[in-house]
Amino acid sequence: MAAPTTSPSLPPALADAVRDDASLRRFLHGLPGVDQVGVEQRAAGLGTRSIKKASKMWAIDTAISMVDLTTLEGADTHGKVRSLAAKARRPDPERADVPKVAAVCVYPDMVETAVKELEGTGINIASVATAFPSGRSSLKVKLEDTAYAVDAGATEIDMVIDRGAFLSGRFGQVFDEIVQVKHACGDAHLKVILETGELATYDNVRRASWLGLLAGGDFIKTSTGKVSPAATLPVTHVMLQAVRDWHAQTGQRRGVKPAGGIRTTKDAIKYLVAVHEVAGPEWLTADLFRFGASTLLNDLLMQRRTQLEGHYSGPDYVTVD
Repeated sequence: MAAPTTSPSLPPALADAVRDDASLRRFLHGLPGVDQVGVEQRAAGLGTRSIKKASKMWAIDTAISMVDLTTLEGADTHGKVRSLAAKARRPDPERADVPKVAAVCVYPDMVETAVKELEGTGINIASVATAFPSGRSSLKVKLEDTAYAVDAGATEIDMVIDRGAFLSGRFGQVFDEIVQVKHACGDAHLKVILETGELATYDNVRRASWLGLLAGGDFIKTSTGKVSPAATLPVTHVMLQAVRDWHAQTGQRRGVKPAGGIRTTKDAIKYLVAVHEVAGPEWLTADLFRFGASTLLNDLLMQRRTQLEGHYSGPDYVTVD
């Protein structure tokens, strides 16, 4: 098992946890179990919170600023990426006060196009890597995939963990891969995709979250968006607990990115409430929380207009993704 040389210095108890395979296994299996009923009830309760109109406008703009505007289809073209970049820069062409999104997320071969279109905007260029979405390839190929995206100009890398290795208990192998991909990222931030829909239990989500944090992930991310279920409030709740507890032990803040299935403003606001209540208000920033989405932005824009104009605008004025 590789030493966590890419991770910031850890307190002795956490440094000891990654000393070898056996230590890592003991640490992950020693984490408190997740109360399934409790976490699902709390997530459901947070989802029923109502907010006032002024707060809703703030929530909509905050959510827009946290969107990783994404296209990850085999039929993607450079033209589609250019259109997506234009939307990222100016989400509502008729309203200059709408925030820019946080990032545009594309496949590695589309990064160069996104970089050209977004130069000077401050919008991040995210790219999936490591044999996305399956993660079924050699470490050599995964590292080359990462390096290709970074060399093209990606400022963020979204990697997928080897779920087969994780579910087989080969935690050291998964840890080593994250460490080496983090090293290959250079200055680019690393988001570690857990693919929670394949992890089966909340306990596994907690273990995978801590594994990603121990190995140096800047963000932990729920899903590729290619597996159902993708992001859910209870799973995100568990991941927010992990980054909160990580901060309590290390003083370091790491981010969370739910991705897949978040399509409406109502859903986005539920997640923002969870961030505030579980991790804390410090996480209500695009530096620490993102939405991986392709269609969410359109609904946020329509609901924003509804708040300002007093009537529902309908979908015709927003661009088709």
